[in-house]
Amino acid sequence: MGLFRMRRVLPHVLLGVAFALGTPLCRAQVDASLVAEATAVHPGSPITVALHLVHKKGWHTYWVNPGTGLATSLKWSLPKGWTAGPIEWPAPIALTDSQGASFGNGYEGDLLLPVTLTPPTDLAAGSKIELTAEASWLMCKDQCVPGDAKVSLTLPVVDSPPAPDATWSGRIQGALARVPHADPDWGAAATRGESTVTLTVTGRPGAEPAAHAAGGLHFFSEDGTIASDVAQTAVFDAAHAAYVLTLPLSPDTPKDLPRLVGVLTSQEGWKSDGSEPGIRIDVPLAATAAPPALVTGHAATKDTAPASAPPPAGLLGTLVLAFLGGLILNLMPCVFPVLGIKILGFVNQAGADKRKVTLHGLVFAGGVLVSFWVLAAILSVLRAGGSQLGWGFQLQSPSFVFGLAAAMLAFALNMSGVFEFGLGATGFGSSLQSKSGLLGSFLTGALATVAATPCAAPFLAPALGAALALSTVESFAIFTVIALGLSTPYLLLSAFPSAVRVLPRPGAWMETFKQAMAFPLYATVAYLVWVLAGQVTESGLLSALFGLVLVAMAVWAYGRWNSPGAPASRARFGTLACLVLMASGAWVGWPTAPAANAIVWEKWSPEAVERLRADNRIIYVDFTARWCATCQANKRLVFHSAEVLQAFHDRNIAALEGDWTNKDASITSELAKYGRAAVPFNLIWVPGRAEPVILPEILNSSVVLGSLPK
Repeated sequence: MGLFRMRRVLPHVLLGVAFALGTPLCRAQVDASLVAEATAVHPGSPITVALHLVHKKGWHTYWVNPGTGLATSLKWSLPKGWTAGPIEWPAPIALTDSQGASFGNGYEGDLLLPVTLTPPTDLAAGSKIELTAEASWLMCKDQCVPGDAKVSLTLPVVDSPPAPDATWSGRIQGALARVPHADPDWGAAATRGESTVTLTVTGRPGAEPAAHAAGGLHFFSEDGTIASDVAQTAVFDAAHAAYVLTLPLSPDTPKDLPRLVGVLTSQEGWKSDGSEPGIRIDVPLAATAAPPALVTGHAATKDTAPASAPPPAGLLGTLVLAFLGGLILNLMPCVFPVLGIKILGFVNQAGADKRKVTLHGLVFAGGVLVSFWVLAAILSVLRAGGSQLGWGFQLQSPSFVFGLAAAMLAFALNMSGVFEFGLGATGFGSSLQSKSGLLGSFLTGALATVAATPCAAPFLAPALGAALALSTVESFAIFTVIALGLSTPYLLLSAFPSAVRVLPRPGAWMETFKQAMAFPLYATVAYLVWVLAGQVTESGLLSALFGLVLVAMAVWAYGRWNSPGAPASRARFGTLACLVLMASGAWVGWPTAPAANAIVWEKWSPEAVERLRADNRIIYVDFTARWCATCQANKRLVFHSAEVLQAFHDRNIAALEGDWTNKDASITSELAKYGRAAVPFNLIWVPGRAEPVILPEILNSSVVLGSLPK
């Protein structure tokens, strides 16, 4: 699904009011690398490189104007004196799902995004240059997953024009040929109506393309002025070799838009040989939609507004869940008994005047709304202070995901009865209950409902998580609807005070209900761990899981030694143990950024070994499995060592991983060649030696470094 829809699915998961929703995210479905058109660099001579993205079947990434996604980007880290040009975007395609709904504008399959790099003139021939960039993209199929990779390329410096790369030169030139440019054989004009633009493209008389009727036309605006999720129409006037397209405007397009800028693509190409998939359009936009003379009478010249896209249903579903969540808060053991007491308090304060009783209920609801709006405003201010609290992809940050999972786990354990939130706050809420008049009703709604009802915290926490993944307007809408759900019983009972008698009696059922509602939060934790699995290494995921175990132990310790009536010394011990264990959980599980020279493991195969041996590279092979605890310990001890990482980087050592987590006949056969039937099994292939160096089962950095050739 597109980014716009994804933003509305996230709250279904994070609100956790009645059940957890969401689709599993998968591991990276796009492979990224950096390639070059030439085999070397010549001082002062520009060289074209390309970000190579290979999409798995059904997955796609996005163009410079994604429509409903996020464009691929490159952040270069180049040597001193180098400059990088912009990405040269090949003609995109219109992306649709299985139902034909728009996914935006982008690419599938095997993609090259060329970039021109210009080196300085003082490079020393014989040296080597490393070109590095951080690539980021959004990959989507039925769900969307942010992706990123550090891509690099090392090239030698030569004192004469280098030879073209046999593999990539032709392919990069082919990608550049697909970059749209203005074509002198085609002219264009555009006029604007109330809700559409009419684009007319005419072949120059006598030109070869003028006799070619292209098909499957689609216009992609570079500035988002043309709606990407509404159908376009196109007709061809053979007599004038002209195409007339009716393009739906985006609702927020400025009335004084001066030009129409974008790319017009053809499935059959703009040349008769099928080449030139897209031409660049950059023309003045006339204020009227009078039909061009050359296509007078053509149906496409009428300014007919297409049906607008229906509003997304995701936000409506989220609001429904938010309202239910607010209602459910009233059934918590520390809230439900207050319902009848508070309404009777309204009656006692207002006497028999039904209007005044209702007014107290409205003021109470106003206090609830204000408290939730203040909370939403605080989040908005915090979010405005940094990019990590922006509207979009907080869940692309492993640290955010781990922190949110830890918080959700703690709240779920609270609802399961492992510990209780802030018992001292209840006394504060009781003092607010005693205040009289409309001010007392307002303060009770604004403070007692949140501060003096500990059970509210587990439900407010998912709402906070959802708010961090939504726009400011949507966050305010979510909090407003939760507040309305929480206030509704008070409003109804204020209007009909006699209905208090029909409320069920408080009892053990409330505690059972509270504990049952913990399971949606556990489901949310499971979902977040699944997200984390796609963002960190296997060892990083294992550390995060152990960190969550320590978080659970921390809140257990707090509840075990902070029970009601516990001596002060025992309570202090419980609090201290909680803090120590919580800090330990964060230290163990907090995801860390990979080292700049982190090892990139390739999949082992006999063919990969032979290929790398032919290149005279040192090869480190690790036969491993997830269920092998020794394997995981080896990786933790060895490949988190700065000395090992530096040695692998400096000596350009190839790293191959044979994953035996599931049955693999080729790995079993390879192990048998060396008389082994279990993992871990590590070996090093050294250039010039017929047999590899076999390492012991238990490894450390000294063993690995000592086994490398001197």
